[in-house]
Amino acid sequence: METIYEAAGGWEGVLRLASAWHKRVLEDEVVSHPFSHGFHPQHTERLAAYWAEAFGGPTMYSDRYGNETSVARIHSGNGSHEEMDQRAIACFDQALEDVGLATNVRLGRVLHNYFAWATTITMNRYPNPGEDVPQGLQIPKWSWHGLVTLDERFI
Repeated sequence: METIYEAAGGWEGVLRLASAWHKRVLEDEVVSHPFSHGFHPQHTERLAAYWAEAFGGPTMYSDRYGNETSVARIHSGNGSHEEMDQRAIACFDQALEDVGLATNVRLGRVLHNYFAWATTITMNRYPNPGEDVPQGLQIPKWSWHGLVTLDERFI
């Protein structure tokens, strides 16, 4: 069965999506706030590598940049930001349109569901500063059916 990564166009498709989302975010007065103090010059490539891995593609993020612990630490300690989350999801949905991935209804729905889950659940899992984030967390994987549990990885 084709992975989400493959259906999204592989590396080039995921990189286009990350670029489109990042562009949308920087144009949004609320969602752009976390980037107002600057961001890593390779943010888009790193984001694409993270998504690629989450969608069943190569483990570029884990191999080059870190694991889920490092990502969770970056996003921890920011308190509740429900409006920003909803606007980030709206930017993602628009980015899907921008790069043509929304035309495949099934793929668009799966990608939306992933991003909404990641934004509202994983990015908010650790409300206190990074010290509360456990070591050794792995990047969550997403399939056509949603979050892949450890048991599903071995079926």
